[in-house]
Amino acid sequence: MLGMAPCVLHEDDAVLVVHKPAGWPMHAPSPWTGEGLLEWLRHREPRWASLAAADQLDKEASGLLVFSKSPVVNRILTEQFARRTVRKRYVLVTDLPVRSDLLVAESYLVCQGNKYVSQSHAPATQRARTEFRVLTRQPNCTLVEAVPSTGHTHQVRVHAADLGFPILGDTLYGGTAAPRLFLRADALSFQHPTTGQEVNFQALDDFDLDPRLQLRWSVVDLQGTTAFRLIHGASDGWPGWYVDRLGDWLLSQSEAPLQPDQLQWLQQWLKQPATKSAAAGPQLTVASAIVGPVQGVYHKPLRRDLQLTTPQEACPQLILGQPAPERFVVLENGLQFELSFREGYSVGLFLDQRDNRRRLLTRYIAAGFPLLDSFQPSGSSTPAGPGQASSRPWQAQGNPTQRPCPQSKWTLLNTFAYTCGFSVCAAKAGARVTSIDLSRKYLQWGRRNFELNGLDPGQHQFLQGDVLDWLRRLARKGQVFDVVIVDPPTFSRSKAHGVFRAEKDYGRLVEAALQVLKPQGVLLAATNAAAIQPPAFVAMVKAAARAAGRRITALHYAPQPPDFPISRAEPAHLKTVWLRV
Repeated sequence: MLGMAPCVLHEDDAVLVVHKPAGWPMHAPSPWTGEGLLEWLRHREPRWASLAAADQLDKEASGLLVFSKSPVVNRILTEQFARRTVRKRYVLVTDLPVRSDLLVAESYLVCQGNKYVSQSHAPATQRARTEFRVLTRQPNCTLVEAVPSTGHTHQVRVHAADLGFPILGDTLYGGTAAPRLFLRADALSFQHPTTGQEVNFQALDDFDLDPRLQLRWSVVDLQGTTAFRLIHGASDGWPGWYVDRLGDWLLSQSEAPLQPDQLQWLQQWLKQPATKSAAAGPQLTVASAIVGPVQGVYHKPLRRDLQLTTPQEACPQLILGQPAPERFVVLENGLQFELSFREGYSVGLFLDQRDNRRRLLTRYIAAGFPLLDSFQPSGSSTPAGPGQASSRPWQAQGNPTQRPCPQSKWTLLNTFAYTCGFSVCAAKAGARVTSIDLSRKYLQWGRRNFELNGLDPGQHQFLQGDVLDWLRRLARKGQVFDVVIVDPPTFSRSKAHGVFRAEKDYGRLVEAALQVLKPQGVLLAATNAAAIQPPAFVAMVKAAARAAGRRITALHYAPQPPDFPISRAEPAHLKTVWLRV
């Protein structure tokens, strides 16, 4: 059972109301930089494929947004915003004195470079007005309510700065540097487009939650997924350091030895809900209350010389708390997967492929791109009625159930299957799966993952050996599949074919895979080769399709999931593209 996206506060047949975390843009600046909130929602559920944003919110701010599900609803909501009948309230924090409990700012806002400035005259734009009211005063900060009567970009931010109290974290307008912009769209009221009744929504208080953790809370269904990334290197302000939550344990990874502040951050997750600590960086009080504490912490040095490392040397080592059993189970999208810290460098599941595994599980790749031609949308959900917002948005609402495919079983070939994570999701979605891997040990691990999820491994194929050899043998037999997955390691060596390097050999691997893909079948091609940039990877896959004599009829580039944020300082490592050919 797949749960509702945690950031969704309310859904009915007309609208979606979402609590956007700070730091997540509404729209991706390019297809290679990760999905914006709107793209992520559109590609997640078939019923959200036509979502449109009725209003906007700065990337740096958090809070309420309303999305329409149809052009008619979007037109109605847009008209309400234009008539100023929508009421939206913001709250902000400033560390500078606010001279009066009630203040009003009025000006014309004009764009200058990457910011806006107030002017006394600007005929081409509407005069902006914002009312401010102090809610609470504390020794080091003041909580202020802001109610704009117009809707200009950066309006609340500019007017707060004009009145002498720029928002905490808003360095663009003179505010003190902070981990986030302390501005939240806190309350939203509008007339429901289908009933005409006024509906009201209230955001959660998220100022005490570190924005890096709030992002995870917003996208990971914690009831059905217990394995995800908490810290992703430079994108989360910790260059070279990566931390994963794996059920009741944390896995830390870094090239350099752990520093005292990193050890203190890890220590706070143990046993009891964490306490606030400025020295430790993120404030974990709210996060630990939502996610729960861990039993132990493991650490693994990131190594470039794996070929010279024994499996025992490559294993993560316990550094804090209690040891994990030899094998333990985590949840991902409601499915169970076995992990281990004692089997070498990898623990058994690559978390950055979570959303791609979900695409197999739901048989839905992206808006307008079902996995199968005979795709049936997810079973009818039971969204809340107009205005009935959940007070606990991390609880699943209207969980979609997957309808059995009306045709005979579809087929999937998973090359480089490892522990068969993709295979389990496809089998759970009704596929007959063939999994290929060079390692017999990992295929046995994959069989156990099948059994954990109530799947009979005897109903599926597990082929041990070189992938290219198997692809040629299957092609000679005329065996073809509805879906083929190609996700090889960046570097490997086999007796039959010698060294494989993704940078130079990926194209011929795709060509071989296309020989066993049915016409109008779907190929998932993925790589984490750092030397291959996303545009070059897509071009490489397209060229391989042409060389194989296949025509691409649909293509979707799927970036890393949001808990692996992409930034200039931390470029994308995983590149994945889905093609119908």
